[in-house]
Amino acid sequence: MKVSVFTSALLALLTLLSCKSEPSLQKYFVENTDNKNFIALDISPSILNLDKAKLSTEQSEALNSFDKMNILAFKANATNKAEFETERTKVKAILKDPKYQELMKFGSGKEGASISYVGTDENIEEFIVFANRKESGFAVVRVLGKNMNPNNIMTLMSVLQKSKIDMEQLKPLEQLIKK
Repeated sequence: MKVSVFTSALLALLTLLSCKSEPSLQKYFVENTDNKNFIALDISPSILNLDKAKLSTEQSEALNSFDKMNILAFKANATNKAEFETERTKVKAILKDPKYQELMKFGSGKEGASISYVGTDENIEEFIVFANRKESGFAVVRVLGKNMNPNNIMTLMSVLQKSKIDMEQLKPLEQLIKK
C-alpha cells in the first residue's frame, strides 16, 4: 500500500515538473479566446469552397497539407490602449522564442507585420502572421498543417485567388475592420 501511494505521488510530481510553463502562441490563444477585447476564429479549409476536381496534383497536395487557421485579433480603442500595448508586447516576446523562425518583416515596430514559421524548411508545422497597427489593433494568424513547405504555401496562395471564400466564417472580423 505504501509503495503504491509513494509511486502515485512520484508520478504526479514528475507530471507537474515535466509540464512546460514557457509561453507559446497556442497558450496565448487559449488564454485570450474569451477576453472581450479579442476576436477568436478557427477556420477550416472548407472556407475556400473549391471544386477539388479542378485542382492540379500540386494544388491538391498544397490544400491537403493545410489543416486549419486560427485567428486572434485585438481591437484597440481609446479605452484599452494600455492593454493593447501590454498584449502586443506579450505576442512579440513569444515570437522571439527561437522555435519561431522569422521569414520576413514589414513596416516599423509600431505598425507592420511579420511572417514566421515553426518546423524545418521542408516540414513546416505552422506559419504565423503577426500584423499590428497602433490605431486599430493587432492580429495573429496561425496556419496549421502537416508537411507544409514554402512551395505548398505559394501554391496555396494561388489557390486562394481562385476560391470562393465563405465570408460567413469571417463575419466576426468585420467589427475589427470597421473603424
